Amino acid sequence: MLDAQALADRYVAAWNEPDAAKRSSIIAALWAPDALRQERAPRGYGALGKLILGAPEKHAGRERVRFRAAPSARQRRDVVTFRWEMLLTDSETVLASGLEFLIVDDDGRILVDHPFAPA
Repeated sequence: MLDAQALADRYVAAWNEPDAAKRSSIIAALWAPDALRQERAPRGYGALGKLILGAPEKHAGRERVRFRAAPSARQRRDVVTFRWEMLLTDSETVLASGLEFLIVDDDGRILVDHPFAPA
């Protein structure tokens, strides 16, 4: 049985991992090989790595922030939802938050990931 909160925690771990090789391993463990992160976006692990963290120059201040999953992840059939928060690294100050809507396969790997963040 899939543990929705554990999946959410592992998901944000990908966002927090600074090492590209380790991040790639996390992505390969969480997502199905042909997973889709956003509608009409490229598929696959390479595309996911770019979509999750983008180009390094785009996130120059990333070491100053961290992400966490709120402790309220839920699963209903093949759908997992959870809220995430972006915080200052050494603080509980929430800078941004959003919702992830995931569709998972029978093995609990992510097939589709729909992120929602307020504008």
